[in-house]
Amino acid sequence: MSIPQEGGGPIEHRDQLAAYIASGEKPKADWRIGTEHEKFGYDLARKMPLPYDGPASIKAMLEGLQQRFGWQPVLEAGNLIGLTRDGANVSLEPGGQLELSGAPLETIHQTCDEVNSHLAEVEAVARDIGAGFIGLGAAPIWGQDDMPMMPKGRYRLMTDYMGRVGTLGTQMMYRTCTVQVNLDFASEADMVQKMRVALALQPVATALFANSPFLDGKPNGMKSWRAHIWQNLDAARTGMLPFVFEDGFGYEAWVDYVLNVPMYFVYRDGKYIDALGQSFRDFLDGRLPALPGEVPTLSDWADHMTTVFPEARVKKYIEMRGADGGPWRRLCALPALWVGLTYDQGALDAAWDLVKGWDAETREALRVAAGRDALAAEVNGIRMHDLAREVLSIAEAGLKARAMPGSGGLVPDETHFLNALKESVDSGKVPADELLEKYRGPWAGDLSRIYGEYSY
Repeated sequence: MSIPQEGGGPIEHRDQLAAYIASGEKPKADWRIGTEHEKFGYDLARKMPLPYDGPASIKAMLEGLQQRFGWQPVLEAGNLIGLTRDGANVSLEPGGQLELSGAPLETIHQTCDEVNSHLAEVEAVARDIGAGFIGLGAAPIWGQDDMPMMPKGRYRLMTDYMGRVGTLGTQMMYRTCTVQVNLDFASEADMVQKMRVALALQPVATALFANSPFLDGKPNGMKSWRAHIWQNLDAARTGMLPFVFEDGFGYEAWVDYVLNVPMYFVYRDGKYIDALGQSFRDFLDGRLPALPGEVPTLSDWADHMTTVFPEARVKKYIEMRGADGGPWRRLCALPALWVGLTYDQGALDAAWDLVKGWDAETREALRVAAGRDALAAEVNGIRMHDLAREVLSIAEAGLKARAMPGSGGLVPDETHFLNALKESVDSGKVPADELLEKYRGPWAGDLSRIYGEYSY
């Protein structure tokens, strides 16, 4: 979840909302890659989630990272709730999931170096406090009541609201993890094409990264339970967004969508003010019940934009949001997939040609089938396994065309970061398939073995 925004003057004209998004436009030479990934922390002795406070805790993790590796603290109401350093930040998800929001970097090589450095730092601190971390899409054994709540006002409000809408909102907050990548756009037209490709092909990412086949200590019938959760959450702020594929889509249409999403909060003076279910349109008119007479600032708009959760999201950049959290190698594979598809125009055009004939029902059916069956999914004659193979081929061509070398020029491009995904396509097995095979085979139903074999 995002750290609250600050600054920005009052919004005097509605045009400022679209202008805020447009201000993210960058020439291709300035496009960057921002990778975010979450992981579950647990007490090594008890194999239970880390509480906020105590010897083996989230607070101890943050303090250790701050003291040993030069991170700067982020406080809320006197509580340490995040860290910042060199354009990156470490933040907390509601149930204590530890998230790295990486700095905007030029290449996948740099992104993977950042991931490796972060996980090495986490491992060093965790070892000293008796904690472990594991990358999965959903907590495999812990029940909802086992999950702690982090001391952030935003999460207290969201927990209450999620209990009233959808069916699985609190599971999303407390028992899931993701990996995502944030990418730039050059213009409104470039944003439109990238968003259409992002939404249409998000089910492919869901299938390739499916890594949450367990819940409450047993198989849940899905390859990605996390994806199933997002399909049964608050319909007002999730989904595949058919309007993005309609003629005329652009910044203004995105603003209309976000304005129609009910508010969660307003952030003032270090505190979250309850605005649950209220309207940002009323806020623009100075009629918000939570703050009567006040009009929003651009930072309020930036905060509100973080409370919509579709499969791909526009802010000043585009977020690819469809993948489960996972093992070390796949944290680098996710940005490689989307950079390959979207940062070379030839690849982006090829990706759009692949999906432009699909209707909204097909896109939604692929989304549902990907969470259930991963690469075995099939919709209207579209076989996910074949689709994934074709998508990877386009991404690989895009990365070759980028020709971004690494290791001092010894590695000619970024294509090797796709290897983990190519292995899945070659074998037909994604991480969820491998986990289920072990559960039904050598683990003999003992899911506790997942910690020893799959922790970072």
